[in-house]
Amino acid sequence: MNYTLRQLRVFAAVASQGSFSLAGQVIGLSQSAVSHSIKELEAEIGVKLLDRTTREVVLTHAGQRLASRLTVQLEELNSTLLELRRYGGNRSGTVRLAASQTISARLMPLCLAEAQICYPEIRLMLQDSVQQSVLHSVLNATVDFGIVIEPQVGEFESQPVLYDPFLLLCRQDDPLNRVERVEWQHLQGRRMVLQDYASGSRALVDRIFQKQQVTPEVIQQVGHPVTLYPMVEAGIGISILPGLALPLPSGSALQVRRIYPEEHRTLMLIRRKNRSLSPAAEAIWQLVSDQAKLLSQQSRLLPDR
Repeated sequence: MNYTLRQLRVFAAVASQGSFSLAGQVIGLSQSAVSHSIKELEAEIGVKLLDRTTREVVLTHAGQRLASRLTVQLEELNSTLLELRRYGGNRSGTVRLAASQTISARLMPLCLAEAQICYPEIRLMLQDSVQQSVLHSVLNATVDFGIVIEPQVGEFESQPVLYDPFLLLCRQDDPLNRVERVEWQHLQGRRMVLQDYASGSRALVDRIFQKQQVTPEVIQQVGHPVTLYPMVEAGIGISILPGLALPLPSGSALQVRRIYPEEHRTLMLIRRKNRSLSPAAEAIWQLVSDQAKLLSQQSRLLPDR
């Protein structure tokens, strides 16, 4: 049957008020619109619900049966819709997100601190892992969303939130630290220590070398960007690191330089395709996006030395 919720509400109002005109006043319709709606409902269900005279409106036996059940069901429906409205405005519960390591080290502490201030009723749980693990966690729905570096986005809804520059990491006594403007060609043949391919950045760095026609000598590959610092400080080689891996260890003999032309990696929020976030997760998604923009503005102020 093709009856409408509006027709049922109109009938309930007429049954309650015993009058087309009074029912119209209650629900905001004209008397003729109320009458038309009742006729449509009777035609759809194939039974007469009201006996009408010039002086009164009386429920038929079928109308009495419908009215006795409909009032309760409409109240239950209204309660359900009110609960959904409260849910839509709910900013509480647990939100789980996953991020790769350099993102967790720099961006996520800012987000966690801001979330405690803005959404004290939300418990934010961070999973710190390599990029491939983050992707699997989002696909398997063990987290609400993730933050990664330029993934293949076919399986995800994604939003770019931060452009993170690649920088040169060298010792302060390295010849490149005396060059006025460091360019990618300066890395030709240099001994380098880089992150391994578990990092989302490594494939990007390789593509940059190919684009710039540079062939360094990669002599060590490490899993975590923090490991790059002692390697470079020990003189094993120079390195490339993302801006989010800063600041440098206190008291180190290391130097960070911009490399020209500037290249960057794109940090992206990802979630499962065609899957909605909870209101709490949606709030944290926006919070992370806002904090990433603030951090991006700070990175543009990074000095060349």
